[in-house]
Amino acid sequence: MARRGIPEVNAGSMADIAFLLLIFFLVTTTIETDSGLDRKLPPDEPPEDDVIIKERNLLQVLINKNDQLMVDEEVTELKDLRRVAMDFLDNGAGVNDKGETCDYCQGAKDPESSVHPEKAIISLVNDRETKYSTYIAVQNELVAAYNQLRNREARRLYEMDFTEMQDLYRDPKTPEDDKEKLKPKVERIQQMYPQLLSEAEPKKN
Repeated sequence: MARRGIPEVNAGSMADIAFLLLIFFLVTTTIETDSGLDRKLPPDEPPEDDVIIKERNLLQVLINKNDQLMVDEEVTELKDLRRVAMDFLDNGAGVNDKGETCDYCQGAKDPESSVHPEKAIISLVNDRETKYSTYIAVQNELVAAYNQLRNREARRLYEMDFTEMQDLYRDPKTPEDDKEKLKPKVERIQQMYPQLLSEAEPKKN
């Protein structure tokens, strides 16, 4: 009696199926992007003229090699930095280059502090031995000061947080029509409190 052979499995299409699955996962998977500091880098060539800034429009933040913080020559705790930065940015004691007052500022209008958010610059200077964790913590507090003021104005004008609005605008899943509507709102809030955060050492007069 003849023995029956074992039937072969047709695996000819397995490679095609695996290839299709690979394409499916490549198309549908969202790849997380690295997080980091959101900064606009300076141009390749430095400006010909040094930038001269009035002392009242400059908030100097220094971190020494022992990770101690000094703001405008006063020792300051990290937990107080955000409030100090917000008071400086939101002071509104004068006019911008166009002669306009800051009608949305809610600061104390201290004559010794910044005249307008468009002219208020925060200068951050570190020591070479400053810990990276301290540097990042200080950066976070300064950026949080900007975001808190921007959120306040975005809620007042558009009943929505600026950070939420910005996340939606940057999200690749947001429809283009919605992005077009968000763009002028995001830009308006950014212009109200431009992030003028410098890590160079500007001159004062």
